[in-house]
Amino acid sequence: MARLVGVDVGGTKVAAAPLEDGRLGEATVRPTETSSPEALVDQLADAISEQLPAEAVGIGIPSVVDFVQGMARSSVNIPLQDVALRQILRERLGIPVYVDNDATVAAVAEAHGPDAQVDVRHLVMLTVGTGVGGGIVIDGRVYRGATGAAAELGHIVIGAELQDGAPEAESYPQPGSLERLAAGRALDLLAADRGLTDGPGAVAAAQRGDEAGLECLRILGERLGIGIANVINTFDPDVVVVGGGAGSAAGELLLEPARRTAAQYVLTGVGTATEIRGARYGPEAGVLGAALMAGQELRAEHDAPTLDQPQGGLTP
Repeated sequence: MARLVGVDVGGTKVAAAPLEDGRLGEATVRPTETSSPEALVDQLADAISEQLPAEAVGIGIPSVVDFVQGMARSSVNIPLQDVALRQILRERLGIPVYVDNDATVAAVAEAHGPDAQVDVRHLVMLTVGTGVGGGIVIDGRVYRGATGAAAELGHIVIGAELQDGAPEAESYPQPGSLERLAAGRALDLLAADRGLTDGPGAVAAAQRGDEAGLECLRILGERLGIGIANVINTFDPDVVVVGGGAGSAAGELLLEPARRTAAQYVLTGVGTATEIRGARYGPEAGVLGAALMAGQELRAEHDAPTLDQPQGGLTP
């Protein structure tokens, strides 16, 4: 396997690590530089340079990504919107760079593992954290849609009131969306309504067997289960993975009501082979998946019929 570098960019920290011979090296982690786009790009270049040499770099960012251009179409937590990140870093570092959504690269990690072999052919990932992200792998390859921006699964609508037609749209996340109803912020609200401090407090209370904490996670899990049922009815995947900070922390306390509810809303005959499970790689998923994604795209470029038809978004 080629030596690759994976970078996981979050709103609070940037992690970078090498992947070589099926082994993920120790990640360097530092607080995210959010003062300006230039400062963040400089930080990413420095973080990657520390891990070189490598044949390619993959970067996962919490944004709606134009994969071919290698830039964020919209970005809330980090100052990268409309920054030509792939092109800038490729020119600065002199190696191929690929940029994708953070949940998408986490899905790659869950589908392949460090050795880059296909463990799961058809996989959908939901990351439950401050928001809800999504990633789709079909036949072992990332599904990005027509413009490279798929899959924003947190914005599927699971609870809209439609009796009188469509309600007036609001700012994102929309009312009734999976992100509005089942993200960490929703858990914070459920906890506050029941006299608990916040979402992590609700998880801790539930782990102690506290009734209020258990009720919070039941409600959140059932809401998540509706979203999972939509995913299964649409994709009939081998696996639906639930990860992210809130999803991983809650574990089976969230997954049990999610599985139970999804089973009630999946059409008979669909999803008969689908497993709903927690993420395997936790905090490592971002850097691992980013590196694996870079390896996939590098191979796709090399396998392209001609140099005039590159794949993986390397067109300047």
